[in-house]
Amino acid sequence: MTRVGAIDCGTNSIRLLIADVDRDTGALTDVVRRVEIVRLGHGVDKTGVIAPEAMARTLAQARDYSAQCSHHGVERVRFVATSASRDASNAEEFVVGVREAFAAFGTVPEVITGHEEASLSFRGATGDLQADAVAGPYLVVDIGGGSTEFVRGTHEVEQALSVDVGCVRLTERHVLSDPPTPSQIASATADIEAAIDRAAEVVDFRGISALVGLAGSVTSVTALALDLKTYDPDKIHLSQLPAAQIIDACTSLLMMTRAQRSALGFMHPGRVDVIGAGALVWRTIVQRLQQDAGITRVVTSEHDILDGIALSIG
Repeated sequence: MTRVGAIDCGTNSIRLLIADVDRDTGALTDVVRRVEIVRLGHGVDKTGVIAPEAMARTLAQARDYSAQCSHHGVERVRFVATSASRDASNAEEFVVGVREAFAAFGTVPEVITGHEEASLSFRGATGDLQADAVAGPYLVVDIGGGSTEFVRGTHEVEQALSVDVGCVRLTERHVLSDPPTPSQIASATADIEAAIDRAAEVVDFRGISALVGLAGSVTSVTALALDLKTYDPDKIHLSQLPAAQIIDACTSLLMMTRAQRSALGFMHPGRVDVIGAGALVWRTIVQRLQQDAGITRVVTSEHDILDGIALSIG
């Protein structure tokens, strides 16, 4: 067994997984899973830079995660930064801060490409699918704050593309009122549909056996579809629900006010203002896969890029 620390720093959240990895089987045993909403990418789409307050929040959380890794006897740490860090002109300042936070582990933060992000998400998501007899080929969709990854494969990645639509980016571009207006929804949908068209040029949607959704927007939609009163990852993980039920849940979240979303027992406070846009992304994708691949059910996975990062260093 090797005890590893995996950190996924995205546009909206920074997440930590400390896990024991069995080198023979590749199985992960969780020790700690944490998520904090730091909104690193707030305003990056408009300004092209990470805001000072967002930088400070995220680096403070990185130092806390480093302390957690030391406390739990982690041997190796991998820190992966995704969409916001790719887009920001001052990303190097962020990299230096993270390197200092994890100096005890000699960890150099990696600002990975969209393709690498997609590959890690696929690896993290698909192990349990195969163990649970969910047949491939899979289309794994990871909806983040700044980007969405589309990955097709069964035992390995066959095709992948990352596109610049995510819950934070679309909220800042389009979803400005509470609740959003029809014109805002229409303009956001046009962006999403254009991104899906770009993805479909690279990733073949035809013949998909399972549509698999990852990350906080998707799991929040699933929690609503399951009528959960509190967030329960065990009930969400590997749930398979009718596509129509997922679409209805997406529409409900999109049209709620922020006060109504805040009242949902499963809703993370940091997602309240951006989940509407995330739900719109997922609704549009599910509808497209109904059309192109005849998908009738949707799988939700709690395991994603964070698990892929851990497996990559185990």
